[in-house]
Amino acid sequence: MPARWTILAPAAAGAAAFVIPDNRTRRGLLVGTAVAHLALTLYAFRAPSRAIFEGALLLDDPGRLFLLATSVLFIAAAFYSAGYLKREASGTRPDMVEGRLFSNSPEARFTGCLLLFLAAMSFVCLAQNLGLLWVGVEATTLASAPLVYFHRHHRSLEATWKYLLLCSVGIALALFGTYMLALSGGGEVSLGLPALMAAGPTLNPVLLKAAFVFLLVGYGTKMGLAPMHTWLPDVYSESPSVVALLSTSLLNVSFLAILRVRQVLCAAGQAQFGNDLLVFLGLTSMGWAAIFLLRQTDYKRLLAYSSVEHMGILAFGAGIGGAGMFGALLHLFAHGVAKGAMFLLAGNVLAAYMTKNVSGVRGLVRALPYSGPLWVAGVLALVGMPPFGAFVSELTILRSALAGGRYTLAGIFLLLLSVAFIGITTACLRMAQGNRAAAAAATPAEAAATAKPMREHWSAVLPPLALLACALLLGLFHPARLAEVMVSAARITGGF
Repeated sequence: MPARWTILAPAAAGAAAFVIPDNRTRRGLLVGTAVAHLALTLYAFRAPSRAIFEGALLLDDPGRLFLLATSVLFIAAAFYSAGYLKREASGTRPDMVEGRLFSNSPEARFTGCLLLFLAAMSFVCLAQNLGLLWVGVEATTLASAPLVYFHRHHRSLEATWKYLLLCSVGIALALFGTYMLALSGGGEVSLGLPALMAAGPTLNPVLLKAAFVFLLVGYGTKMGLAPMHTWLPDVYSESPSVVALLSTSLLNVSFLAILRVRQVLCAAGQAQFGNDLLVFLGLTSMGWAAIFLLRQTDYKRLLAYSSVEHMGILAFGAGIGGAGMFGALLHLFAHGVAKGAMFLLAGNVLAAYMTKNVSGVRGLVRALPYSGPLWVAGVLALVGMPPFGAFVSELTILRSALAGGRYTLAGIFLLLLSVAFIGITTACLRMAQGNRAAAAAATPAEAAATAKPMREHWSAVLPPLALLACALLLGLFHPARLAEVMVSAARITGGF
């Protein structure tokens, strides 16, 4: 069964990656597993799904949508990683920020954890039992923490511990919320999603609302909603760019976990309570991110705060409901591919300029003849300029708010989008323009790094190019099957 193998194949490949002695074979395994996973996902996207383990695992339409988004990002990450790992210097070398010597974690550990991370995210997409869903989300934390510490210096260690600490607190709150959800049924209803929804009208409303609050805060921490987002900028800044790309998938599946709980809330007739909380946290995240985007000097941290903003857009669209839920699911894809491309391109910029400071990068379009123009296109896709997909999704959410008569919320939403637009474009487009000599004046190392255009390897260019092509396609054309699944997923998760 294809759905089952989307979990088993990367899990088996991840275990094998730890024992394969040859790096080249291991990289081939990584790419081959990513291709196989996407093929299995596309087959499962069209094929009827069958329940696994008495309904504990089932690929329904929301799961199909999130699994496809995860697989698309992972295959781009796999091809990029194969070239990235080949180009990474072995042994110790000086850190570009402080000059201290550091080394990388073993490649076997990095590749194995990447594949186990994919298996854990696939498990979350299939989970129909909220207890197993919690296990899957916790597994994503354990599998991804070693990836953050790939560059073994004190800043990445600090980011890893911060990630583990905050996400562990969040996942503990989610566990308590899951326990309260079980109590709301008097201990007589299983944590299976169909059973909880069938028993919805009989669930204790006070315990159910309390459970949703704990689960929203817990999974919202993993999703990167403000003010629980504080692990996100450090992780995105200090981890390899390919890990930051896959963190986008982690934010997505955490959003799916919230939507699963929202299904129970809707079945119990308490949808408005959940919607109000989602709208509040959505606008809070957008406002919080907008403040930091205006004065951000580190372009990798800028992309991290952009993720906080876009997670707020997802929460706001889901809370608005109706067509807003459809817009949120479309935005899930549009943001994922655009942000994924930007993270990979940020890795190319870092390799060429040896600095994460916005002020240290100028003349990007001329310095990197492929990555530079793609950077500009990625910025436009990320801020929702037409004809990219984020423009369509944000417009759909805005129209849904206006159609529902929520004019004040629509105005705040539009204002915060505008502030984020100014912050991102001001910094990123300044990097693309200007004189490279001015950027190189900071240190001799930066001057040497920017003395001549960098020759770009295809593995560093084609993955972000493919992701940006997807972002463009989402703005121009929606395949019939994809649109059908998005409408069905929006209906199932309480949008219509």
